[in-house]
Amino acid sequence: MIPAPRQVPVGAGRTLAVREAGAGLPVVLLHGFPLDHSMWRGQWGLVAPGGPLEGRARLVVPDLAGFGGSPGPARPTIAAMADDVAALLDGLGIGGPAVVCGLSMGGYVTQHLAARHRRRLAGLVLVDTKLEADGDEARRARYDLADRVSRVGSRIAAEAMVPRLVARGPDAAIDGAARGRAEVEDLLRATIEATGTDTIRTALHALAERPDMTAAAAAFDLPALLVVGAEDTITPPECLERARETIPGAVLRIVPRCGHMTPLEDPPAFNAELAAFVESLFNSPRPGLPPAP
Repeated sequence: MIPAPRQVPVGAGRTLAVREAGAGLPVVLLHGFPLDHSMWRGQWGLVAPGGPLEGRARLVVPDLAGFGGSPGPARPTIAAMADDVAALLDGLGIGGPAVVCGLSMGGYVTQHLAARHRRRLAGLVLVDTKLEADGDEARRARYDLADRVSRVGSRIAAEAMVPRLVARGPDAAIDGAARGRAEVEDLLRATIEATGTDTIRTALHALAERPDMTAAAAAFDLPALLVVGAEDTITPPECLERARETIPGAVLRIVPRCGHMTPLEDPPAFNAELAAFVESLFNSPRPGLPPAP
């Protein structure tokens, strides 16, 4: 069950909607573009009674500005989105370090948090994302989609994106599952269509103009877990393989039969990796981490 949200001030009269559950080491989950907290619906069981992180982790799941329940306007840069997350931690009274986990655009935000707010992080988890900036073709495609969204509306973004977000074919992780492909795609489509056109357009420009983070990532001195779906065609496994070679000590997990939405396509596999990573932080504590429960 997804908890109810509350609005948390992040400065300048702005707030972010955030949902929380559990107690212990804060674990922040940052959604992809143009989605919201609902993409993490398979992760709440991590801290539920009997879950692998019960009593050990506090899930913090915000909607970034302009997405989901968070008022706009959307932030104009990935760095500004990262600053919002740091302000959110302050607003929640989280003074110690947190694990921050981001998928796709959320992964870009996580990288900027590690570069700009290092002391706030106990570890980082990058999911179906990459370090590199967009090339010319990808950048033009984002600007073109932003223009089409301005003319036609959010529906055109859903039509362009949803078919590429999940793995396809008879061996895909969600085929034949209790929560089937149609339900997952309906969730993604509804979320995108509910997102304001101004937010989509602003975020597309922020994504197109984000800097290459390869050099910054080479200096990360945090425990890092990298997760990618084996069938991801948006940020394929080789993107995370390059990140593993760049980030000191990073661990890479490739999840079979998943596309770009690994936590939504195969929650048990993703949750096992995330839980093991959080447990590893307790087993090898660093300064500033809470004692193991």
